[in-house]
Amino acid sequence: MPAPRFAPAQEAPGLAARRIAADILDGVLQKRRTLDDQLEGPAAHPGLKTLSDRDRALMRRLVATILRRRGTLQHLLARMLERGVPTDAPRAQSALLIGAAQILWMDVPDHAAVDLSVRLVQSDRRAAKYAGLVNAVLRRIAREGKPLIDEVADQTLDVPAWLFGRWSAHYGEDAARAIAQAISHEPSLDLTVKSDPDHWATRMHGETLPTGSVRTLLQGSVKMLPGFTDGQWWVQDAAAALPVRLFGDLNGRAAADLCAAPGGKTAQLVQAGARVTALDRSPARVARLRENLTRLGFEAETAVADASEWGEGATFDAVLVDAPCASTGTIRRHPDVAWLKQESDIGALTAVQQRLLQKAASLLRPGGTLVYCTCSLEPEEGEHAVAALLQSDQAMRRHPGRPSRGSPGSPRSSRRRGICARCRAICPTPIRGSQGSTVSTRGA
Repeated sequence: MPAPRFAPAQEAPGLAARRIAADILDGVLQKRRTLDDQLEGPAAHPGLKTLSDRDRALMRRLVATILRRRGTLQHLLARMLERGVPTDAPRAQSALLIGAAQILWMDVPDHAAVDLSVRLVQSDRRAAKYAGLVNAVLRRIAREGKPLIDEVADQTLDVPAWLFGRWSAHYGEDAARAIAQAISHEPSLDLTVKSDPDHWATRMHGETLPTGSVRTLLQGSVKMLPGFTDGQWWVQDAAAALPVRLFGDLNGRAAADLCAAPGGKTAQLVQAGARVTALDRSPARVARLRENLTRLGFEAETAVADASEWGEGATFDAVLVDAPCASTGTIRRHPDVAWLKQESDIGALTAVQQRLLQKAASLLRPGGTLVYCTCSLEPEEGEHAVAALLQSDQAMRRHPGRPSRGSPGSPRSSRRRGICARCRAICPTPIRGSQGSTVSTRGA
């Protein structure tokens, strides 16, 4: 076959990353799919494999920025468009969000942000007719956008009204505003290391936190960072690393992690010397758990099971319940949560949490410890859940927990104990109750 006379036109650099970003945004905002599902695992966007590491990082940052600033972006576009954002062409909406986010908050030249958004619209049959509109609006945003967003900087547009209302009611408006402000910033990368956190803080150009986690501002592929391949550390938010430290001395004790995947807390239990049984109801998540343990060189018994129906006759010295929840404490790292969750979800989740707590209590040996934790800021999923357990089982009692950098031993007793910890990862400072509390039962 003779060679073609003309080479096919090459796509503009960076356009593929923005097209995939638009697809993923549509997945979150239109199809209600989580970011995690679209970025990792068997259901991940197939185009991710074609992107370079640099473009993949750009795409992720772009999507996260838009979701963190969605309310502000919608307000700005409403000011710019008399007839509102086009509703008959989702790609035009995505192109406007992508272009505006780059102009206002990212280190991308304005002309490049405008040009690539216009190309994005032109490549879509339904949206192509809006190319001129997208071009005009984004150019106007480049000229006038920053003063307009400064005008609403003290508002809380980037948190759904129902959620901000709950936080104001529970914690006061000042604390709610502080949480909303924290959400708007990109989070750091926190690591739990096997040993010598100060050494790894130096290697990662970061710092060692008082609790022992290593915090770094390094960006890019986690797999390329030193120590990943040989399993010297794992990614785990500093707040998420606290609950296991509430157990005290675990050396040689039997521990169950009832909602274990992806395995950060399971790894902590193993490292502390416990004999660990880890389970999760999702086969894909258990597979990921096993992969993570293998990389770290850790061993644990794993199972695919519904924790509320598992473990007939089994008993443990330590039981960890990292319960499914509304995840409102993780919005800074998972900004899709703010737009995927609804207030009505909380009631259904609290029923699941109560079943898990009741099951966890039944698995405790005399003298054992139960740690219950969520990454939700909603009291129904934390303090209220523990109060319900205390009311339903009169033998249970609360015991103060003080997470620390080390793992101080705790005396054995004839009682079983349980701890409630809150993983409030988005807060600039701890909110009331964030140190957690423990619950104990009288041993048989």
